[in-house]
Amino acid sequence: MSRYDLILTSARVLTATHDGIADIGIRDGKIAALGDLSGAETGDRRDLTGKVVTPGGVDVHCHIEQMSGMGLMNADTFETATRSAAIGGTTSVISFAAQARGQRLSDAMSDYASAACRGAMIDHAFHMIVADMSVPSVAEDMRRLIGEGHRSIKVFTTYNIQLSDREICEVIGIAREAGALVCIHAENDGLIGWTKERLVAAGKHAPRYHAVSHPRLAEIEAVERMIRFAEFFATPLMLFHISTREALDAIRAAKARGVPVWAETCPHYLMMAADFLDRDGIEGAKWMCSPPQRATDDQVALWEGLGDGTLSLVSSDHAPYRFDETGKLSQGRDVDFSKIANGLPGLEVRMPLLFDEIVSKGRLPATEFARLTATEPARLYGLSGKGDIAEGFDADLVVWGPYVQVTYGPDDLNDNVGYNPWEGRTVTGWPEMTLLRGKVVAEAGAVRAEPGTGRWIDRPAIGAATDRSPAPEYTEATMP
Repeated sequence: MSRYDLILTSARVLTATHDGIADIGIRDGKIAALGDLSGAETGDRRDLTGKVVTPGGVDVHCHIEQMSGMGLMNADTFETATRSAAIGGTTSVISFAAQARGQRLSDAMSDYASAACRGAMIDHAFHMIVADMSVPSVAEDMRRLIGEGHRSIKVFTTYNIQLSDREICEVIGIAREAGALVCIHAENDGLIGWTKERLVAAGKHAPRYHAVSHPRLAEIEAVERMIRFAEFFATPLMLFHISTREALDAIRAAKARGVPVWAETCPHYLMMAADFLDRDGIEGAKWMCSPPQRATDDQVALWEGLGDGTLSLVSSDHAPYRFDETGKLSQGRDVDFSKIANGLPGLEVRMPLLFDEIVSKGRLPATEFARLTATEPARLYGLSGKGDIAEGFDADLVVWGPYVQVTYGPDDLNDNVGYNPWEGRTVTGWPEMTLLRGKVVAEAGAVRAEPGTGRWIDRPAIGAATDRSPAPEYTEATMP
């Protein structure tokens, strides 16, 4: 009879395809068996009657220990960010290795990898952010880093780190050949800049005008343009943080005609509206992010998009800045909205917020919680062995108290941000224990892992490298 290191018994096991009572046998950090293990030998057996077990969260959009385009370091180190993630039920993250102007991409990756090696308490991978295509080595570095397992690249169509359409084509072409996925922050820079300048000139400086400065059309136009790029190159693109109904409709229509495009959204677009920024004084800056929160009708549309598969996953877009002179208020309290850092902390709250909405409130089938927060992000980004509860997978698990109710306070997160943007919101369902590769890394709201014990996740292949249509042919027949 096989012996297990740990058996979790009598839990409601919830995956993307299964919802039922089962025992989970863990050996050597892997899930070794599922089913009735009442007679099996083990060194440790935990009775989880009345608990729910889900795959460990996979959060594929996180800014950690990163310098912003404004030259501002965000609040979290890999230690503080992954501590917060583990307590919130997330066991794998993909954060960004951001290229600075004039910097070699390989040097940027080395810097971020070293920081993660020192501090990360959970497993991790990286997206390259390509911000300067004028660096002579950038194409060579991109190809080499892709070959080394860094198989996703982020580009911006806006802000002072944007690439031109021509440069984006170059990145997509390299990624297509090498087998990487290009992820895009899609907003129209001209529309945002024009609107922002006129608001500021008119004396409309309060944080609530940040939302006005990002017209809906800025997202809609850029999303539609990037969809056409995916269509032309016949290769998948991932559209980050979708916030509007119209952009969602464009993605749905593109999928219907066979365009290889994927998209995500975030909790703050599903559960917040633009009025969160409408506070006294500078207070609304806490909720400033880009794109901004929209209208309640957009929230309805985004939930519909998750339900029908138009949106593939929900990430946190964790972008942490303290509400003080080191972060949001680095240029003072009496400044216009354009001088305030954008971003919200989200690593610790993503899983509980979605468990509450999907599993507890039944907004979607319960299995969709596991699919949207773990299984699909792991699959799309090539995180082998992550995101599911199945034999051979890493034993990355979250044990939930499904009826535990918690109301968020003003500063009760375990990151380094100093405030909770979800203050006052009550969630039902709470991550009581998080396991990474079979070891308890967080329990009862406290972290039990050590900095540096998280592992880098090699991604030797992802869907973007294997699920490709034939390459476009550039012949006279394709010319107008």
